[in-house]
Amino acid sequence: MKSIKNYSLLLLLLAVVLSVISCKRNDGARVPISTDNSKPGVITNVKVNNYNGGSYITYQLPNSQNILYVLAKYQIRDNVPRETKSSYYSDTVTVEGFAKEQDYDVTLYTVSRADVLSDPVTVKVHPKTPAYISIRSTTTMTTDFGGVNVKAFNPLKKEIGVIVTAFNKATNTMEIQDQHYTTADTIDYSVRGYSTDPRSFGVYVTDKYGNISDTLKKSITPLFEQLLDKSKFSPYNLPSDTEIGYGWVLPNLWDGKTDGNSAGWHTNPGHTPPFVCTFNVGLTYKLSRFIIWERPDQYAFGHGNPKLFSLWGSNVASPQDAQLPVSSAVGTVVGDWTNLGNFRYPNPPSGLPPGATNAADNAFVLAGVNFNISISAPAVHFIRVAVGQTWSGGNFAHIMELSFYGTPQ
Repeated sequence: MKSIKNYSLLLLLLAVVLSVISCKRNDGARVPISTDNSKPGVITNVKVNNYNGGSYITYQLPNSQNILYVLAKYQIRDNVPRETKSSYYSDTVTVEGFAKEQDYDVTLYTVSRADVLSDPVTVKVHPKTPAYISIRSTTTMTTDFGGVNVKAFNPLKKEIGVIVTAFNKATNTMEIQDQHYTTADTIDYSVRGYSTDPRSFGVYVTDKYGNISDTLKKSITPLFEQLLDKSKFSPYNLPSDTEIGYGWVLPNLWDGKTDGNSAGWHTNPGHTPPFVCTFNVGLTYKLSRFIIWERPDQYAFGHGNPKLFSLWGSNVASPQDAQLPVSSAVGTVVGDWTNLGNFRYPNPPSGLPPGATNAADNAFVLAGVNFNISISAPAVHFIRVAVGQTWSGGNFAHIMELSFYGTPQ
């Protein structure tokens, strides 16, 4: 019995000691992981491989077990220092973010486990043209409905920002109007909300390192656009339109109701793409854009909501029926109908997979998504929506609401 008590006391003392050790204050000071304070050797056999906006520097490490990493120090533009590191497992350090295509000095150190730096080794790098500059050289700005359209190419798919400015008469200055950040290889978007008065616009490109291109400046007169009057819309049923299901009739597409408690347009299950509906917009319009509201809540990014769809139009007095293809090039003509554009609904903004989306993704659906129609598209009096693929890949489709903008002809 005595031995059991002694054993219990020993366990209690051990627990107290462990508790004291675990509760020791951490003041945040970095403690070297080695007591070897000798200066490490330098890297040798240095080689440089330049790319757009950066360089790969390869080297041979000194024969030492005490090296933790290689440190590169450099400036990407005047008075803007930058550092990058590469572990001792690697023979390459990457230096990037340079503002121009020119020579730059990069100073390299080996760093020991005791945080001791070697003597410096300085090499010259000459990065190729940074992406933000090459993207700016492809940038164009043209008049569009209610504003300007910006196009550019980003073949390297770098993280860049396209910044649009406009002249403000009240402040007598050019002010930022829109900041469009993307890694897409093709940039094509519009900034709207302006009157038809001539105005000075500008656009420049920036990158994640704070580099800024020169500004493309242009005086542009935005084209007039208006929201199409939905009271003039009416169904224009054609034989190849997909059968309506659940009483969700076509006029629900323009009744102004977008929430999940309302009805939209819904096809009957059991059909194959494309799922098509046709309607008359009342007048002839040159369309500029449209907003689509898909079914929200538990149906967001799923069920019969369109993922891939196209818009077709006709300005014939009484356009005849035609079987629309599942996919076709913009401008394709089938009978009396012309493909006005092919569209893909965006992925959930959260990055979560469809079916596991969050409240912010649902708010995105409820707000509606805007799509541009090419300024080269013909004027139309009748519209057909053709859903080529839904998020579920099923045999039916549904949309809550559509709004169109354009100029009456």
